[in-house]
Amino acid sequence: MALTMRAAAAAPRSLGRLFCTNPTASSPTFPFTSTLPSGATSTRAMADPSTNLFVSGLNKRTTTENLREAFQKFGEVVHARVITDRVSGYSKGFGFVQYATLEDAAKGIEGMDGKFLDGWVIFAEYARPRPPPGEAANNTTKQYGRPY
Repeated sequence: MALTMRAAAAAPRSLGRLFCTNPTASSPTFPFTSTLPSGATSTRAMADPSTNLFVSGLNKRTTTENLREAFQKFGEVVHARVITDRVSGYSKGFGFVQYATLEDAAKGIEGMDGKFLDGWVIFAEYARPRPPPGEAANNTTKQYGRPY
């Protein structure tokens, strides 16, 4: 332990820049936070507003009824479903909530995104539509030149 502390103290401060995700930081601090440069946008495209929400970060013990009850506080929930594993029956960690109106869906995202449900922080966003059956998705691309 003492040897590790001595080695850390002997290391130059500039070495911390190699491990820091913030290129403007002059000294390493914890926690490291990544920031986008000014004018840069995230590479992830936002989905168009719809009444259907994608909810991720669910506890494996979260049920469809728990999901519905949590989101009903923000509007009329038409349908809610937690996607479960076929074998264990536990949640796969995500689900869908459908509201009656776009306004209710926006309130649902605002009210539940980043909040706790069953002890876990969940994330809510507009669901992206499924690609048409004939269109290739990200996980069906050719690999190593083998035809599918």
